[in-house]
Amino acid sequence: MSKSATGSVPRHALRSRFAALPTVLILAATAACGGGPAEAPAGGAAAGRGAMAAPVDMITLAEKPVEQTGEYVGTLKSRRSNTVQSQVEGFLLKINVKSGDRVAPGTVMFEIDASSQQSAIASLESIRAARESDASFARQQAERAKQLLKVGAMSQQEHDQAQAQLKAAEAQLKAIDEQIKQQRNEWSYSRVTAATAGVVGDIPVRVGDRITRATPLTTLEDNSGLELNLPVPVQEAPRLKLGLPVELLDENGKTIGTERIAFISPSVDDAMQTVLVKTPVTRAGLRSDQFVRARIVWSTAPGLTVPVVAVSRISGQYFVFVAEPASGGLVAKQRPIAVGPMTGNDYLVTSGLKVGDRVIVAGVQKIGDGAPVAEAPPGAAKPGSAGGS
Repeated sequence: MSKSATGSVPRHALRSRFAALPTVLILAATAACGGGPAEAPAGGAAAGRGAMAAPVDMITLAEKPVEQTGEYVGTLKSRRSNTVQSQVEGFLLKINVKSGDRVAPGTVMFEIDASSQQSAIASLESIRAARESDASFARQQAERAKQLLKVGAMSQQEHDQAQAQLKAAEAQLKAIDEQIKQQRNEWSYSRVTAATAGVVGDIPVRVGDRITRATPLTTLEDNSGLELNLPVPVQEAPRLKLGLPVELLDENGKTIGTERIAFISPSVDDAMQTVLVKTPVTRAGLRSDQFVRARIVWSTAPGLTVPVVAVSRISGQYFVFVAEPASGGLVAKQRPIAVGPMTGNDYLVTSGLKVGDRVIVAGVQKIGDGAPVAEAPPGAAKPGSAGGS
């Protein structure tokens, strides 16, 4: 007790003094900055409200030209391709080309045994010599009869008989000449030539095979004259018009060329219930009999589109988040929409949105219906998943 009376400070008093020291320092620093203690809560509340608005990317909807299209699958056909066949029958003696060769018109591609035609020609040549002799004799007789008739040494009837015999001999000679010409023509067919320029296709025959007029020897393909055969459902037939654009698509759906309809079939395929549409194809790199995706552009009209990533699908219904003004800021409102076909990476909106709506396209994974949002600086918000069940 005497030690406390001589000026010693109690231990609990020291603890009280040190506990009050931080408060004094904070108040002093606040006063030195020119602010009062009453202003600090207001600033903190404002900072809290700013942090609650989620940063998102938005687009303002505006009408733009939108194509009304229909996508189909067609087949490329070459207008200059043909099947090579022989016009004579016989055994195949020689194949002068191989698959993949490019040939010019008139190139001899195959040679077929023509011994029967050669024998026929030789036989006819012998007969012709006899017919020519007959015709020569008949010509001499006719000339002699003419001279005798002039001097009265032959009757008119005998003269007429000589003239008739000459005409018969000349007719027989002409008939033999025509037969020889036909056989020579047949003999020339034993050398099968290319009718057009092109690339030789598969050759299914071999040397020694017996060839008939129905035997396909090979094909000649020329892909410089392709056309697209496109079957269009009969329900779309009333919309078909000559000159409509046809976009050719690659495997990723990207347009690789644009052509125009040049032919519309006047009849309907009774089995498939489709109307055949044809368009010439000028793009290089395509091949005959190739399947090609094609898109017919029916019309172009103003419309609204939204990116696919901005659309959610819940129980078969499509939704987007629209930023609407509320209490001096923006809030996200989930709005049901109806969509049409896709155009590129966008959906065509048929109802639920209007021009000027601000659609949230990125950052939707961080918000819900009624959540406060703020437009993010460029590059701040990252696209989120917009898919639904």
